[in-house]
Amino acid sequence: MAEYAVWAPTQDRVRVLVDGETHALRRDAGGWWRGEVEDNGPGSAYAFLVGDDPTPLPDPRSLWQPNGVHSASRRYDQDAFWWTDQAWTGRTLAGSVLYECHIGTFTDGGTFDAAIEKLDHLVALGIDLVELLPVNAVDGPRNWGYDGVGWYAVTENYGGPDGLKRFVDAAHARGLGVVLDVVYNHLGPSGAYLDRFGPYFAGSNIWGPSLNLDGAWSDEVRRFAIDNALMWLRDFHIDGLRIDAVHALRDTRAQHVLEQLAVEVQSLEAHVGRPLSLIAESDLNDPRMITSREGGGLGMTAQWGDDIHHSLHCVLTGEGQGYYGDFADADLAGLAHVLRRGFLHEGSWSSFRKRTHGAPVDTARIPGHRFVTYLQNHDQIGNRAEGDRLTQLLSPGILACGAALLFTSPFTPMLFMGEEWGARTPWQFFSYFPDPGLREAVRKGRTAEFAEHGWGDVEVPDPNAESTFHNSTLDWTEQDDEPHATLLAMYRELIALRKAWPELSDPWLDEVGVDVHPEARTLVIHRGRLRVLVNLGPEEVGLDLGSTVTRILLASEPTTSEGAAITLPGEAFAIAVLED
Repeated sequence: MAEYAVWAPTQDRVRVLVDGETHALRRDAGGWWRGEVEDNGPGSAYAFLVGDDPTPLPDPRSLWQPNGVHSASRRYDQDAFWWTDQAWTGRTLAGSVLYECHIGTFTDGGTFDAAIEKLDHLVALGIDLVELLPVNAVDGPRNWGYDGVGWYAVTENYGGPDGLKRFVDAAHARGLGVVLDVVYNHLGPSGAYLDRFGPYFAGSNIWGPSLNLDGAWSDEVRRFAIDNALMWLRDFHIDGLRIDAVHALRDTRAQHVLEQLAVEVQSLEAHVGRPLSLIAESDLNDPRMITSREGGGLGMTAQWGDDIHHSLHCVLTGEGQGYYGDFADADLAGLAHVLRRGFLHEGSWSSFRKRTHGAPVDTARIPGHRFVTYLQNHDQIGNRAEGDRLTQLLSPGILACGAALLFTSPFTPMLFMGEEWGARTPWQFFSYFPDPGLREAVRKGRTAEFAEHGWGDVEVPDPNAESTFHNSTLDWTEQDDEPHATLLAMYRELIALRKAWPELSDPWLDEVGVDVHPEARTLVIHRGRLRVLVNLGPEEVGLDLGSTVTRILLASEPTTSEGAAITLPGEAFAIAVLED
């Protein structure tokens, strides 16, 4: 016998269809309907019949949808997988280097098993945590993952739930942790049947229907999201979650759903005996997001540092359209500010928002490792009209300078798949819904969105075209050719230096000093007794560091020093050790 249960508080009748036979369920406390049914064990097909509607609906908490999001669910046994990671003790976010990865375009195979074959590359690179874009069930054969509707099920496109477990197990065997991107701010446009069962939705945002987190019946809706998060961490042995666009979570209750999640994850962490991280994507510039609960905050382990990215991007590329405007205007002084403060907007005017924005970070209390920082990520590449990477915009020398700024910063660095060798494959927005009307809506919507962000009349690749998906798949043969091989070696050396020298991973922002020379386009970053020198200009420059240079740890071009003076070629960086 197996128990079947579903939450449907406003319905007067719910039945379950198991292996072709219909069974009545009894109403239980809190709006749940339950029943024990003799089935055929794991793999049994089941669906729910709600009220008098004859349409079989998949389970909102289905763990397995092998035939797609519209089809019957299959019973899945979480305990059947044979784990081999019993010795795994986890990875803390502090001190780690992250690697963002989309399973479908990471390899030609586009599956978890194919991705396992590349894990040794990540180990050699010096990665600690692999961050996977969403893997939950979505309608269609290809998608970024942010249109998921089966939150508890792993898409069959990549290998289903057992495939994800094999990937996590293999990563742990190599000393790599796994972070999973989860989306609780909306559901995708096809296959979201939650509202047929109960009051899951409370309006919508720009991406789709949003959850009812604070209205009538919202207790169980909050549990729907929180239980999902706990499932990934507990049953799939995931080491952390990156929570998409938390600023779109509408919650007016006394305890915000993110704080409730932090409380329960902390309890689970104590039980499983390994660190569990929660990384918020937030555009609020609100330090409470990454302030501990003891300090009156929400208790997130970290948040994505978009202000830092925007400052780096504008300084390196010279771009200033759309939301980049304020960062381009601030230029090197703005970059120096975010390297010491985390946010550019700390209550200042945001020209993009047409209002003041943000609040200051208490740098004496909030360490820099609570900001996950990057030169590129899936959004900042994929939301460019043509999905072009920095490789298409910058010289190899400036790319290396950007990497030096990233890996010597007081923040938690993250790179996007292929960045380490300067991949030339774009990463464009792609999806494919079976419904032709949805496909057309996506195509028009993306074009309009790019126009809104200042891209003008640039031709946008058709998101629905299979070629857009294939063009975004990494070409692993590139890394053996120049200038890719040199850049890859540079990334490996920078990550190794970060781990070898505690000054480079020191997270305390009030210990960072930054000297800038706008005309010469140089920065000198003080990291304890180390100096990170970056020359973004085309000409050789001489810099006086005020103390004798005893050693140059790494330089992207031949660099000379004499006493306190150092000569740095154009478009180059050097990391120097000063006399104590």
